[in-house]
Amino acid sequence: MSVDLEVIAADVVDQALRLHRHLGPGLLESVYETILAGKLAKLGYEVRRQQAIDIQYEDLQFDAAFRIDLIIDGQLLVEIKSVERLNAVHAKQLLTYLRLTNQPLGLLINFGGATLKEGLQRVVNGHTSFASSRLRVNQNLGKE
Repeated sequence: MSVDLEVIAADVVDQALRLHRHLGPGLLESVYETILAGKLAKLGYEVRRQQAIDIQYEDLQFDAAFRIDLIIDGQLLVEIKSVERLNAVHAKQLLTYLRLTNQPLGLLINFGGATLKEGLQRVVNGHTSFASSRLRVNQNLGKE
């Protein structure tokens, strides 16, 4: 029985908020990734860390072309940052990962800011039912 994607996302956000509140900003991404993965596993989720992803481009195959920080229950991609401020390229990176893995939703979490609220983004791969237009990275400006 698979868990609803929105329930998984809510649990990830909840655990990330608790983690940021307890540890604060300034640690390496790997520290936040390790602890968040452990907390989610303790909740019963299957958590894969630094998952290598193969891609095919035309007739070429590239093994381990990139790595995803966390994949929760095989369906939610989580990209973790620890920078002062997120840039547009961070969300574009996650959107590309979503497209290449054919997944609908990812979370971009920046633990580097004073609060986690400003560093949390939902990135949606063409599935408008997952987020309001204000939160979508890949929104179609002419359709809203």
